[in-house]
Amino acid sequence: MNGNEEDIKYMHQALALAKKAFEENEVPVGAVVVCDGEIVGSGYNRREGIKNALAHAEIAAIDVACKKLGGWRLHKCTLYVTLEPCPMCAGAIINSRIKRVVYGAKDERAGALGSILDINSLPLNHKIQLCAGVCESECRTLMQEFFKALRKREKESFAADPLTEL
Repeated sequence: MNGNEEDIKYMHQALALAKKAFEENEVPVGAVVVCDGEIVGSGYNRREGIKNALAHAEIAAIDVACKKLGGWRLHKCTLYVTLEPCPMCAGAIINSRIKRVVYGAKDERAGALGSILDINSLPLNHKIQLCAGVCESECRTLMQEFFKALRKREKESFAADPLTEL
C-alpha cells in the first residue's frame, strides 16, 4: 500500500467525509487539509445539494483551511483527497501553494495530476509533492458502489415513468 501510517490515518478521515457525501447522494469525494499534524480544513462534494459547480471537496477544504490559518498560502499543508483532483481543484491546489497532495483513486475521466493531464508537469510557479494510491481500493470501491446505486435508481425511475410506455 502506498503512503505511510499518517497518510493512511488522514485518508480514512477523507473517506469518512466521502461516505457522508455518498449518504447525501453526492459523488463520494472527501478531503482534509492537514498542517502540523492537525486537520485545519475539511470538505466533501456537495455540487448537487447546493447546486454549485465549485462545491468540490478540495475547494471546500482549502476554503476552510485558509480561513482557519488566516491566509491563502497553505505552503506547510498536505491535502488528502479520496479521488485524484480535477483541473479546477488542481489549479486551486497550486494557487494555494499546498505543499503535498495525497490521493486515493485515480480519476480516469477528469484527473489532472497524472491520469488525463498532469498540471504538476507544467512550468508553473509551484510544484506539488504527490503521493497517489493511498487506500486506493477503499476509495475506488466507494466510488464504484455509488455509481452502481445511481444507475439502479435511474433505471427504477425510468421504469416507473408512465411516459416510457408510450
